[in-house]
Parts: sequence; C-alpha cells; structure tokens
Amino acid sequence: MQTIHIDVAVIGAGTAGLAAYRAAKAGGASAIVIEGGPYGTTCARVGCMPSKLLIAAAEAAHHAGHTDKFGVHVDGRIRIDGREVMARVRRERDRFVGFVVKGVDGIPEQDKLRGYARFIDNTTLQVDEHTLVQAKRVVIATGSAPVIPPPFKAFGDRLIVNDDVFDWEILPQSVAVFGPGVIGLELGQALSRLGVRVKVFGARGGVGPLSDPAVRDYARQALGEEFYLDPDAKVLEMGQAEGKAQIRFVSLDGEEETEQFDYVLAATGRAPNVRGLGLENTSLPLDQAGVPLFDAQTLQCGDAPVFIAGDANNILPLLHEAADEGRTAGDNAASYPQVKAGLRRSTIAVVFSEPQMMMVGSRFADLPQDGFVVGEASFEDQGRSRVMGINKGLLHVYADKGSGRFLGAEMIGPRAENLAHLLAWSHQQGLTIAQMLQMPFYHPVIEEGLRTALRDAQAGLDAIALA
Repeated sequence: MQTIHIDVAVIGAGTAGLAAYRAAKAGGASAIVIEGGPYGTTCARVGCMPSKLLIAAAEAAHHAGHTDKFGVHVDGRIRIDGREVMARVRRERDRFVGFVVKGVDGIPEQDKLRGYARFIDNTTLQVDEHTLVQAKRVVIATGSAPVIPPPFKAFGDRLIVNDDVFDWEILPQSVAVFGPGVIGLELGQALSRLGVRVKVFGARGGVGPLSDPAVRDYARQALGEEFYLDPDAKVLEMGQAEGKAQIRFVSLDGEEETEQFDYVLAATGRAPNVRGLGLENTSLPLDQAGVPLFDAQTLQCGDAPVFIAGDANNILPLLHEAADEGRTAGDNAASYPQVKAGLRRSTIAVVFSEPQMMMVGSRFADLPQDGFVVGEASFEDQGRSRVMGINKGLLHVYADKGSGRFLGAEMIGPRAENLAHLLAWSHQQGLTIAQMLQMPFYHPVIEEGLRTALRDAQAGLDAIALA
C-alpha cells in the first residue's frame, strides 16, 4: 500500500468536489481529488440536464397538441416515438457528461486518485486497499443518493429511481410516481405528456417546494387538471402481480382502486452519501443521520480540519450552491486554521413543471407571523400571459411590515424561472418594495404581473403606515 502526503484531500469529484480542489490549489495548497464512481456530476449525469431533455421533448409534444386555440390546426394525430425521445435524452446527456469529464481530464494525473475513501482518523484516509492518504485537511464532497423507504421494496424489480429513467431505451406504458417534490413533478408531468399513463402519489399534502397554502393549493389544482395528482394519498397496499407493480389505494373521489404499473418511480428524497466513509473513526460530532455537524457559513466540521460541501451537507442541494460551497470549503481548507464565511447568495429554487414554480428568499412558512404583508398577482387575466395562452398562475411576494424590505416570494405560473431571477437579485440587494417598483417594466410582458404583486404589497404597507 502506497502512502501519499498532501495538504488537502477532497473526497468526491462532483460539482462541489471539483470546485473545492480548484480553490485549494488556487490558495497555494497541494491537493488531491479522490473518486470511486464514474466521473460526471449528478447534475449532468442523472439530474438537471437529462431531466430538462425529457421535459423539452414533453413540451414539444404538448404544444403541438394544443394549437387549436390560436386557430392553428395540426391535422392527424401527433406521434411520439419513445425510442427516439430516449435516444436524444441519452445522447445529449452523455454530451453534457463529456464536458465534465473533459474538465477532470485537465487535472494533473498526480492530483487524481481512483477509489473509495474511508477515514482512519480525522485526516488519514484509506482508499480501497491500495493507498493511504496522510492529509493536513479534508473536504467531504460525496454528494447524495436517492432515499427508498423500506415498504417500497415490495415492488421488487419494478421499483426505480430517477437515475434509472435516463437509461431507458423506450418509454413504458405506465408509471406510478411516489413523491410530488421537484423530481417527481418534473418527471411525472413529462412522462404524462409523452403518452405514459402516470399517477403521482404524495404524503402530507406537499406540492413541490411550495409552503404558501394559497400558492400550493393553486398548484395542486392546476397540475391535477393535466395528470393524476394526489399529494395526500392513502395507499393501502404495495406489491407485484403479473410481472407489474400493483398498488391498492383510495382515489381522489374516495373509491378504493387497484392498478398495475410498469414501474414505480420513488422520488421520495435524497440523502447525503456519508455511509461507508468511516466517520465513526473520527472525532467529528454527527447528527442523527450520521452527517457531521458543521458551520453553515465556513462549512467546517466542529473544530477539526475537515469541511463538508455540496449535497453531502444537504443544506441546499442545487448545482450553483454546490459550486459556491465547494469554493468556500476549498478556500478554508487551504487557509486553515484561518477560516471565514463563504459566499451565500439569496435562495432561489425553480421547478420546471408547466406552469413553473419558484421560491426566492424566505419561504412563507419561515416568515414571522404578523410581521409581513403579502402582495398577490393572478396570471389568469394578465395581458401577455393570455396572449400566449399560458394564463395560469399565482404569485405571492412578501414584504417586511416595518421596513418595507422585500423578504421573499412563492409562485406557480408562466416564466417563473425568469421572474425568480429578478426577485433573487432584488432580495440579495436588500431592496424595498418601493425601490423595486421604481425599476422599469416593459409592455406587454409577463413581468407586468410581478409589478401587480409589488403594487399590491405596497398598498398593504401604505395602509399600515396610515393606520
């Protein structure tokens, strides 16, 4: 077994790990990145990019079948070739992965180590059976993996996770989706639009990441008009029959039903990949899930020379957050024992359903009661939205009662991904509602709906000031 002495050892070559490695090197430290699995980030291989490829195909099919309202008639039926759809998804997915792998190829060979790392102590790692890494500091950037609740094992080989979808060569006829979160809604709606019979089951009433009851209820109704969606499903029995997954449940109309599906997609969340790291051999304090306790600003684990970044810490499992955290962890690993808070941008989240969903800044559920006002805008009669035939949506913006500062927003509606960026920039700059209303709004654009919500919030603030 060989021994390597290094300043910084980074475990994981995903988005956070690669950012940490580059930051550590830029900080003047010697560094090595350790990876046991295939190169290529979660985003490129099984996350954001392949899912958007499937969604793009679904949108093309949906829009082609809904042109009559414009007086444009597509003669004959729309034919969806599932084999061609999935061939493009895999081809373009592999192209995106190739870009990441090409970036890894640019790392000097002596800075890359293949194998699975396990802690011997706080800063000593054993990589498989071939290498002992004696590091001065360590960055954990091992990503996350889908969580499969034990009862789902009853589906046997009919059970899949989102990673499996993108390796399909053809589209199945039917899929049951458990979990109406971001992954479940995006893939469920996409598959439905591509002709797959889909039912989406949830628990406790959640729809995507939304916490505002009014916006969440609107989302439930809007999406439920297109495909079966029960966010608070009562599932009575899970199993297999006749080579398919079988589910006995209480339907939305209160009747007990039994249906069979080609596959069951478990979109029930993801958990940090920390099992098998040997963290029990360290002095790091761990939470109930076995994840090291850490400072959310510096990403340092306790007072040890160990840092944790990206999906492995499960703060905000998003690509741009992973990149920022990787840089913070790498910077601090290089400069240890001097550490400092890293960049924390305003929170922004988008669900690429149709209508889209977004959240910016503070969630409704996290705001202090009676400390804010709500500005509302419906997109059902919003000018440009009606022109384009995408006039479904509800936007809520939140403003601090005392200062008028913009606190956050939740929305389902058209072009939510674009509005989310405008609002996130405003939130990060600490703007008030009045200052946001001083910004230019063109006509006719969907952004005028945002102005309506801001005006409504300002009216609420003015009423408080006059009271």
